[in-house]
Amino acid sequence: MKKYSIGLDFGTNSVRALVVDISNGEELSNYVFNYEKGDNGVILDRNNPLVARQHPIDYLKGLEVSIIGALEQADKVKGFKRSDVIGIGIDTTGSTPLPVDEKGIPLALRKEFKNNINALAWLWKDHSSYKEAQEITELAKKKGEPYLNKCGGVYSSEWFFSKILHCLRIDSKVFNSAYSWVELADFIPAVLTGKQNPIEIKRSICAAGHKAMFNPKWGGLPSKEFLKHLDKRLAQLRDRLYEKAYTSDIKAGNLSNIYAKKFGLSEDVVVSVGAFDAHMGAVGAGIKPNTLVKIIGTSTCDMMVVPNSEKLADIPGLCGIVDGSIIPGYFGLEAGQSAVGDIFNWFTRFSSMSHEILTKKAAELKPGETGLLALDWNNGNRTVLIDAELSGLLIGQTLHTRPEEVYRTLIEATAFGARVIIDRFEEYGVKVKEIINCGGIAEKNPLLMQIYADVLNKPMKVSKSSQTCALGAAIFGAVAAGKGKGGFDKVEDAQRVICKLKDTVYKPNLRNNKIYEKIFKLYKELHDVFGTKNYKKNLYHVMKELIKIKNEAINNKK
Repeated sequence: MKKYSIGLDFGTNSVRALVVDISNGEELSNYVFNYEKGDNGVILDRNNPLVARQHPIDYLKGLEVSIIGALEQADKVKGFKRSDVIGIGIDTTGSTPLPVDEKGIPLALRKEFKNNINALAWLWKDHSSYKEAQEITELAKKKGEPYLNKCGGVYSSEWFFSKILHCLRIDSKVFNSAYSWVELADFIPAVLTGKQNPIEIKRSICAAGHKAMFNPKWGGLPSKEFLKHLDKRLAQLRDRLYEKAYTSDIKAGNLSNIYAKKFGLSEDVVVSVGAFDAHMGAVGAGIKPNTLVKIIGTSTCDMMVVPNSEKLADIPGLCGIVDGSIIPGYFGLEAGQSAVGDIFNWFTRFSSMSHEILTKKAAELKPGETGLLALDWNNGNRTVLIDAELSGLLIGQTLHTRPEEVYRTLIEATAFGARVIIDRFEEYGVKVKEIINCGGIAEKNPLLMQIYADVLNKPMKVSKSSQTCALGAAIFGAVAAGKGKGGFDKVEDAQRVICKLKDTVYKPNLRNNKIYEKIFKLYKELHDVFGTKNYKKNLYHVMKELIKIKNEAINNKK
């Protein structure tokens, strides 16, 4: 008998529900609910461009509308029965923590916090806590604590404790009213199972390890003594957070009676522990050792796994090395770029030209022909510098520079940023033998994929599923349900059945790669000069080299 699993993917602008036939990976249906609050779901602050929040009402409405919509579509597929759904898995953005009361209800739903932006969910792309992140980093280094060893040596403004500490500093009413703080990846499973008591929620090792400095080696979360040096109220909060964290193959609970009735599903449906979108996207794309999965969207996440039986060095600049955060039994390695699609979207607004027109014109240009070079730090640098205060740079423009030249240069800059990440992996012994790409940009932009292949000098493969995050979540729903219910015992077993690749592979052009090698050396010099404190080098030659490369490209084109 066929069995099915539902994957819920909470993204930056919407939530998607995907119904999957776990016997063959067929995606029966998917339904998207676009968040209704703010600007495409993101609530901004005109006085502070670093602020990015979301309203939990969008999450609660979105999970209902999307699941109901996906199930109604699946009902039209021959052979599908709702009674054969065995699991639900959840992925979300992160770190996206919510302040909640003692019952796990978001403060934003209270009347007194109706118009308080600090009572909302603090979205992953909120960088307003950059000073607190620096403070946490400096304190850990000063005290010789190991807390940052597994997250690149630098704490980020995107992460859990920096956001909570910033809230404490700027809005004591919200902080004091919050019994606890819960990651979105933990909140949704708690809602679906009806187990919202913050102390009883099964917290995700993915969220805890990558964003909250959690590691069993030092007793879980950072010590109360350490947190007390930041603020005694933060130390007190630790008692109301959590002591354990779980991999996503673990059952968070069964679907509550309320939601079972709303969805027309059985209360026997298993809801798995949540995780972040990129980590589950990596699973949905078929990640395995020596395979880099790139989830390319508004930002990118670069994911790898290494068996936890192998010795693995701490890698500076990574967003985290966490046992079990992607696949149980493997260290999950996370890196990424803070802006990719966001940079291209910014430029289309700036130039008042569409992606389609800019892409078509940019494709007519040869590598090096623009004479331009950019740094892709328009939203700071996530890896390997972990610095939210860095910004974008464009050099080489003249009075003749055209929009499509800038557009292509921005694509190339993100490819060079990806190259820096791969070099860091391999520098510390994690070899990248295969790259699988997923996300809307990987599917829709052949120019970008070819440029990436040429810059990285590696074939670019693309996941067959356009919904790898939701697919990965569905896989975990099926694994948490277990083989006894028609699911799977292990993630790897599910991947072998469900994960597939597209036939199209973007192969590197060796001639283009030679040109990009020259430009990358210049990029790396700019990267180190502007991104590190002690790097000293004269940059007089950079513009001259760009002009030389441009002239060569034009002459070869004739």
